[in-house]
Amino acid sequence: MPLNLSRGRAIGWLWQRLAHWPLTRIWRLASFIGPLVYRFSRRERDVTLANLGVVYPQLDGPQGAQLARQSLRHSTATMLELGHAWMAPAAQVEAHILAVHGRDKLDSAREEGRGVIVLAPHFGNWEVLNFWLSSHFPFTAMYEPPKIAELDPVIRQGRERMGALLVPTNPRGVAALLKALKRCEAIGILPDQEPDWGSGVFAPFFQRDAYTATLLPKLVMRTRARVVTGVAKRLPGKGFEIHFLDADERVYSEDEVQSATGVNASVEAAIALDPAQYQWEYKRYRKVVEEQQKRPDFRDFRLY
Repeated sequence: MPLNLSRGRAIGWLWQRLAHWPLTRIWRLASFIGPLVYRFSRRERDVTLANLGVVYPQLDGPQGAQLARQSLRHSTATMLELGHAWMAPAAQVEAHILAVHGRDKLDSAREEGRGVIVLAPHFGNWEVLNFWLSSHFPFTAMYEPPKIAELDPVIRQGRERMGALLVPTNPRGVAALLKALKRCEAIGILPDQEPDWGSGVFAPFFQRDAYTATLLPKLVMRTRARVVTGVAKRLPGKGFEIHFLDADERVYSEDEVQSATGVNASVEAAIALDPAQYQWEYKRYRKVVEEQQKRPDFRDFRLY
């Protein structure tokens, strides 16, 4: 690697190199790096273990640690596979999508004159899901530039290369999503990131409240769109399977809390395909902790 590269350019350079690697080799590298992340990255390890302790309280210490190691291995694989999803020849990426389950849900919605909202949680490799969706349907998704500015053109080009339309995470972007749905197209929404205060409600996620965005019911009420959950499940070293699952019926409720509850239940159903492939290192319950700190009886409890 050239020594004069900045951090952003170095990451882009690495993805370009990895784009030429076979998936078997990438998975072997992830299997080597993942345990190192677990051992030496205290933040990633502790947050993963804390989340798993909330979600799967029945797991004992060794079982929880094993699942955390598996999860961080998959998260490492996702990061290493970005070069493949964004830069490898399109025919090669398509060839590694070994099966697509539930495509009929998208096709039938469009035949009925309805758009499709795809809830895409951080499971498996969501960039492979974006590749497939934008290859087969008119597809629009929100996009927020990364903190490392030099990576913006790399990420944007990778996500747009098969025809996806990226729109900003602001009212103008929401308007673009509405227009796409009214044209009976597909749009993607991240259902498992905490929104800014005022843009969400508290709703249960694995039986514990999590602050959840309320964009979905606004889109559904104005467009009659069908909602599905979409994931690209990793088959380690072999490729991916795309799964489209019917969303929980509560997502169609006009009540924001009920709709958000349905969104979280839909994410839970996707995670059940393989809990190790979910990105548990994200602080999903951060705002719950912030709310608890405001209470007069707060006893310095922290999830993270």
